[in-house]
Amino acid sequence: MKVTKHGYLYQVAFMPRFFPVNCYLLEEEAELTLVDAALPFSVKGILQAAAHIGKPITRIVLTHAHGDHVGALDGLKQALPDAKVYISRRDAKLLAGNKELEAGEPQLPIKGDVPKSLKTRADVLLSEGDRIGSLQAWATPGHTPGSMAFLDVRSRALIAGDAFQVRGGMAVAGVVKPWFPFPAFGTWSKEVALESARKLRALEPSLLAVGHGRMMENPAAGMDAAIEEAMIKIGGASATV
Repeated sequence: MKVTKHGYLYQVAFMPRFFPVNCYLLEEEAELTLVDAALPFSVKGILQAAAHIGKPITRIVLTHAHGDHVGALDGLKQALPDAKVYISRRDAKLLAGNKELEAGEPQLPIKGDVPKSLKTRADVLLSEGDRIGSLQAWATPGHTPGSMAFLDVRSRALIAGDAFQVRGGMAVAGVVKPWFPFPAFGTWSKEVALESARKLRALEPSLLAVGHGRMMENPAAGMDAAIEEAMIKIGGASATV
């Protein structure tokens, strides 16, 4: 486990040999918000990181319901029974193991590791614009139908889940990077993911923090290049970034 601090944000990185995964602790005045729950074995490391910071985790916010983002959720909820769990209304269905598509969605199979045996359910179902402490929720469907990203309104640090990856090369969800292809393999709709990437770029984040890869300061140029690549590979090349 490796902890890296940038402003109010701590990246807690777990590094299995072939599949490194990040989650994040966001520091508020008297408490911490955990964004994503990494892998099942990550409970101890997350709790140790919070103890080192010296503030309690009171909220667990999920960008989406894939197993590498919710793996430690049951263990964390057992250790932190008063912490509230937040996820989008749409991905709450995936959290419960339901992969059925909704009316109006692209009729494409939902991919990736959708958990089937998690006991924990969300306490709060999020919509775009909702605030969770200093975080503002943004709907970013594509990787999953209900993916969300979270912008720290104090610093404009953006926690984007798998809407982008940095590991293996900067990319929009759905664009395969041979050195780390797994986020692309788990993406539901590449076209929808591209639209969400454009939306996040328009937020002008000061920092990009993702599920796989290092935090990126001043990410505009990298995001632009990734979106341009996605436009060529996925489609929509006539659109502007």
